[in-house]
Amino acid sequence: MTWRRPSLLVAGVLLAGTATACGGGGQSTATAFDPNNCQGGTLEILNQDDAGSHLDPARLYTSGGGNIPSLLFRTLTTRTRKAGADGAKVAPDLATDTGQPNADATVWTYHLRDGLKFEDGTPITSADVKYGIERGFAAELPGGAPYLHDWLVNAQNYPGPYKDPNGIPAIETPDAKTIVFHLNSPHGDFPYLATATQFAPVPKALDKGADYEKHPISSGPYKIETYDKGKSVVLVRNTNWSRAVDPNRLACPDRIEGTYGLDQAVINQRLSTGSGKDADAVTTDTDLGPSELAQLDNNPELAKRVAKGGFPYTYYIAFDNTKAPFDNPKVRQAFSYAIDRTSVVNAAGGSSLAYPATTFLPDNKTMGYQAFDYFPAGRNGDPAKAKQLLAEAGFPDGITVTLAHRSADFNQDGPKVATAVQDAYKKAGITVKLQSIETDSYSTTVDNPATQPQMALQGWGADWPSGGPFIVPIFDGRQYLAGGGNFNTAHFNDPKVNSEIDEINKITDPAQAAQRWGQLDAEIMKQAPAALLFHTTQLRLYGKNVKNAFVSDWTGVYDLSQVSVK
Repeated sequence: MTWRRPSLLVAGVLLAGTATACGGGGQSTATAFDPNNCQGGTLEILNQDDAGSHLDPARLYTSGGGNIPSLLFRTLTTRTRKAGADGAKVAPDLATDTGQPNADATVWTYHLRDGLKFEDGTPITSADVKYGIERGFAAELPGGAPYLHDWLVNAQNYPGPYKDPNGIPAIETPDAKTIVFHLNSPHGDFPYLATATQFAPVPKALDKGADYEKHPISSGPYKIETYDKGKSVVLVRNTNWSRAVDPNRLACPDRIEGTYGLDQAVINQRLSTGSGKDADAVTTDTDLGPSELAQLDNNPELAKRVAKGGFPYTYYIAFDNTKAPFDNPKVRQAFSYAIDRTSVVNAAGGSSLAYPATTFLPDNKTMGYQAFDYFPAGRNGDPAKAKQLLAEAGFPDGITVTLAHRSADFNQDGPKVATAVQDAYKKAGITVKLQSIETDSYSTTVDNPATQPQMALQGWGADWPSGGPFIVPIFDGRQYLAGGGNFNTAHFNDPKVNSEIDEINKITDPAQAAQRWGQLDAEIMKQAPAALLFHTTQLRLYGKNVKNAFVSDWTGVYDLSQVSVK
């Protein structure tokens, strides 16, 4: 029987994350939020990390950076700016609709809205969108979403516009307001991909290559006034933007000031106290800490200023299914039965920030979630069943393995969770030796088959709220990369699974595709290719004067385009 998600600490936390984008969520003020009268003031952002690894749209994997890029860069499509499941839908942005596919979803056509302009008043054209996409292929600008390299016809070897100014033939711009994409196979998820910042327009005349991020040209409601990487950013209004041409972003504050490099405890303390400018502040990268969580039951005012999000993310133990001992299905099953999910959830921050995983897809309708538990371990594991399976697999006296983990705990794959796993496995006769790997090199070590540890704590979040980007990189055998950057750490390659992935990719109806992704999740997990641990939930504080604050189920952070401080 599946162990269901624990309830949240207080009702106020639950209510805070359920308001619609224009309805206001969990507000501590008596005045209702009015989207037509919300302009003014300065929104403060208190963060641990920078606005983004880069402020070049070609170098941002998605919208990144706590939504700061989404205030600067508009794309062909965007996420619906609402709380809950409605916020996991695609909406038109620069385009008039979410895309017009041909019969088999191998050709997608978009038409731009009227009146679109860059911050300098120059009209935005389809050629600017095409050029922005092509910049993402340049070796000088790494870091963007890789999908178009594989999806566009004959684009894998395109070197970018600096070396080949002729561009990508598979992207056509028959006129200034039309752009057409030719794909080498069906992709019903293309409207989701078109939300990535790689689809933001860039004026070729103002492109400065790697230096473009020093002053990227805005197509959104704000533009950069100052930016000190790793320390601060200040955004002011883009006077060439208006709600008339952008029905998605409210853009309430007149000014946005971000401060970076702060400690997690300092951020939560400043938000909970709410003195001075901190009353007008939010954080886009810091969940509640132990001190704040402990206060929620007895501090109704604080509880009202907590927003909950359900960004789809799964943590699991990865191992190579092609190498001993994990080439034996009974060993993999034993490792799944032995998991004490209460202890790993507690190590991840407790039941308010995590809930146990028995499915790879998180409990999210748009992902295609279907409840199942093939290796029921209850709340605390089933060591007896694990020992039985290990004996049947030829290990009657137990087994010794090494588990790699990140050296720090901030990403929930560090020492705390690793120790909880170690303790649980000991009860099942599994001796776990811990291997700590520095954060800076963790991903490159774990994702390279040449250096892949015997077992490793891993986490995966979807690039967009669909089962495809959750399942395909991890379990499509054709996605295996021997040279590094390999997310298929199970080395999983099932022809039936690969074939079903191709069939689902042809579906352009998200609801139909979701059902199939859920069914495929169930089929894959029967093989126990990984030991599932937990999914995460986001709980974020906001300042006393902040209105309409909700955590997006798409991004897992506040949607800054909807927040007001007036």
